Amino acid sequence: MRICIIGAGKMGGFLADALCFQHEVAVFDRDIRRLQYVFNIRRLVSLDEVRDFDPELLINAVTLKYTLQTFDELMPYIGKDCIISDIASVKTGFKEYYEKCGHRYVSTHPMFGPTFANLRELRKNHAIIITEGDYLGKVFFKDFYGSLGLNLHEYSFQGHDETIAYSLSIPFVSTMAFAACMKHQDAPGTTFQKHFEVAQGVLSEDDFLLSEILFNPYTPEQVENIIKQMTALLDIIKERDSEKMKKFLTSLRENIKG
Repeated sequence: MRICIIGAGKMGGFLADALCFQHEVAVFDRDIRRLQYVFNIRRLVSLDEVRDFDPELLINAVTLKYTLQTFDELMPYIGKDCIISDIASVKTGFKEYYEKCGHRYVSTHPMFGPTFANLRELRKNHAIIITEGDYLGKVFFKDFYGSLGLNLHEYSFQGHDETIAYSLSIPFVSTMAFAACMKHQDAPGTTFQKHFEVAQGVLSEDDFLLSEILFNPYTPEQVENIIKQMTALLDIIKERDSEKMKKFLTSLRENIKG
């Protein structure tokens, strides 16, 4: 299959490397410097070159902020039979766009970041495939993500955003709360050090990615719940109520049972 990946960033580069041995892959990025370390892949730096490549599948791997805008820009340069796809972390507005665009489409979300994940061992990571979309496109990504050992899940566009607000917003906000209150010390405890390493990993991600997750329309509800629970904990601490603390900790242990 001829596959054109739009954007030679971290995820675009990863996808290109993972796909290029079984498919004819091209990567488009106007910044030629981002293509200098791309191998076994056709490098495209103009939209005319995208048209000449005539992709059968186009994977839009640019930042969410520019994803739909980039699709609009590319439409005159791809064939009517080309399947278009995204890997965006928030899907709000995508269903409406796809239904009007005139192309077959498939939408997925690989649930790992190239900055933080071990790309050689992805079997503990996950990927989401949106239930709406082209059947063959979904089969392609099921096979591809399956070959990486990822755990696969299917959600609707709305279900995806609701799930992401829970599974990413809560740890992101919790990590940011830790980082906001942090001060450096010479002898940090083991738990502190683990949290510190997690914070370093999360905050090494691109600002746009972090913003995308937090600007999910379902995120505020999750943040409000965090505030509610922390307020309850603060009251227990102030009251030094051992019985309430025991009940609170018991509830937490119940929540994290495997």
